[in-house]
Amino acid sequence: MSEHRNTPSLTPEEWHAWFSIQAGWTRPTRTWLYQQAGLAQAHTILEVGCGTGVIAEEIASLSPARVVGLDLDSSMLAFVRRQEDGVTYVQGDAHALPFPDGSFDVVVSHYLLLWLADPALGVQEMARVIRSDGAVLACAEPDYGGRVDHPPEMVALGRLQAKALRQQGADANLGRRLGELFVAAGLRVTVGVMAGRWDLPASPDSGFEAEWAMRERDLAGLLPAEELRRLRSADRQALAAGRRMLFVPTLHALGKKMRNCSASHK
Repeated sequence: MSEHRNTPSLTPEEWHAWFSIQAGWTRPTRTWLYQQAGLAQAHTILEVGCGTGVIAEEIASLSPARVVGLDLDSSMLAFVRRQEDGVTYVQGDAHALPFPDGSFDVVVSHYLLLWLADPALGVQEMARVIRSDGAVLACAEPDYGGRVDHPPEMVALGRLQAKALRQQGADANLGRRLGELFVAAGLRVTVGVMAGRWDLPASPDSGFEAEWAMRERDLAGLLPAEELRRLRSADRQALAAGRRMLFVPTLHALGKKMRNCSASHK
């Protein structure tokens, strides 16, 4: 699921392109998490908040397991069901997963928890449906409260993006809570932060254009169009000069059930 999931007026095809870009950012972390969770040996895998199927399709290509993708959005599911990727897609709510206890070896989410009305319940539900030796993976959850922008004239952009996320219903600082959410769900957890990398100097490639297209949608009600154009130009110039740094701490978590310990699921 995208960290901009509630932004209006995007088609599923546009969402799919954006989700693919986001998945590229987090692929090294997912690869490590998959290895730690024993993805290749799993028999059943669930992705909660599958969106247009970018991550579910990847999982199906890496594991012989039966892969299930769940999402609440019917338009996303209508799009993804047209793909022939071997995944079973189900409509459902992350707060009340429509599966019996212990149904899956691995449960995966990607930019999901920050969008849930009750992320603690979402993690509890994921913990409920894994087997006793299974794993819950939160592959990417951002923490905009720790965002670093340079040069200084770009700092305001970070504050505005966090404000836009909150207005859309997201918890912009969810990442810092991953550990406590997993422990409260009865999981033994390993939490980490994705490393940052900047390829400088950078040309205005498709990634830059796609990210700014999304920013402009998010910030349209917060800034005049002229100010958005000014920030975009300043961002491009800072990149070309090798001055631009943008780091949003993006956390991941791997949880396994604690022996002789159960969490309350309701």
